[in-house]
Amino acid sequence: MKKEYEEQLYSLLSDIWGYSETAFEEKKSCERMVGFLKEHGFEVQTPVADMDTAYVGVYGSGSPVICFLAEYDALHGMSQEADLCQYSPLPEREQGHGCGHHLLGTGAIGAALLYKEYLEENHISGTVKIVGCPAEESGSGKAYLARAGFFDDADVALTWHPANYHMVTTGSSQACIQAFFDFHGVSSHAAAAPHLGRSALDAVEIMDVGANYLREHIEPTERLHYAIIKTGGESPNVVQAEARVKYLIRSTSGEKVKRLYERVCDVARGAALITGTTVDIIFDEGLYDVLPNFALEDVLKESFLKVGIPEYTKEEREYAKKFKESFDPAGLFAGLPVGVADIMALKDNIEHSELCDIFVDRVHSEACEPGSTDVGDVSWVLPTAQIETACFSYGAGAHSWQWTGQGKSSIALKGAMLASEVLSDAAKTLTEHPERIAKAKEEFAKRMRGQKYECLIPADVKPHLY
Repeated sequence: MKKEYEEQLYSLLSDIWGYSETAFEEKKSCERMVGFLKEHGFEVQTPVADMDTAYVGVYGSGSPVICFLAEYDALHGMSQEADLCQYSPLPEREQGHGCGHHLLGTGAIGAALLYKEYLEENHISGTVKIVGCPAEESGSGKAYLARAGFFDDADVALTWHPANYHMVTTGSSQACIQAFFDFHGVSSHAAAAPHLGRSALDAVEIMDVGANYLREHIEPTERLHYAIIKTGGESPNVVQAEARVKYLIRSTSGEKVKRLYERVCDVARGAALITGTTVDIIFDEGLYDVLPNFALEDVLKESFLKVGIPEYTKEEREYAKKFKESFDPAGLFAGLPVGVADIMALKDNIEHSELCDIFVDRVHSEACEPGSTDVGDVSWVLPTAQIETACFSYGAGAHSWQWTGQGKSSIALKGAMLASEVLSDAAKTLTEHPERIAKAKEEFAKRMRGQKYECLIPADVKPHLY
């Protein structure tokens, strides 16, 4: 990576870390990235797909069309002072980049810059497409982009995610649907006239009981999560007329999650019938499972091994050690990636190093790991693959203040720049060897088995904030 690029990209990621804007509110982050891309010769369209904070940047012409995916949304409750290895929320803001999307978006732009430079220097056909995808954490921004056709013209999509390991992502993730259930009852005096009341809060509680009984009769890989976000008031002597509960429903495929969602909706309708209330079901978001592509994973592995793992200074290791020590040692081996070729070597590295300084080789997998990402929707439109690079110390987990606190460190920067180099090198390989793209498309077609992508979000639902 050129020093000039590295300095510019560090400035970009630092600014986005500071903005810390959540789903569909990433106005400053989007504007900063759009301006950066325009300064470097990209034609940029924004807004797109009914999202003010989404963009598409394009450079070049002809085939292949390589798409890089950028994210930049933050999380609620992740405010944290940079480089401080103890929890210290910033009084001026509640949000923070606890999942490293400021790095993700910047690293993707870095890959687009390097691939653009490659096309220019070699005077060859090819199109760089960088898609700015808002609201990954809550909102399913990529699903709206996929529904609107913004990935249809690309040959492949490449992306990455900040993590604790250097590795190629493999396997799948859970499809999910999120919805609000608004119950409407009748208020009354809870002592003098309880017979006149119809409790919306009772309906929420009965729905939750029903959902918990439903757990016994769903697949082991499926998940139901809920949060009561409106209880109807603070006075127990008033029958609560309004209550709201939010459900997140997960399964291993789009078809399965739709069926499970309908079962949960039936539970809600039953709760309304039992309590004499009514219920409004408000669809919030939905996204697909990831469709893996082993052919692209192989290309990414070759590029990863070619680029190599960064070297870390004594100061960086001491920095990472302080964050690693902020975790209970018993949790260091929790959530290890599946399909690691040499799991003992990884465990040894976790035990004796402050941060990942090896390439974690993985066996191709179709296993569905817990968690969801709207990258899944992209993977159902075209061949898609991802890598992870170590941007944080061992022990630190996603959606933690430790990830936020390390988000502007030199370790995080090295991880983002590594991602830029690996993704751009993979794009070069695909350009020079079109048969690798053909192989990825052939695998994609086999996995689709004649199916067509149909967005889980109903056509009448637009990007929104609730």
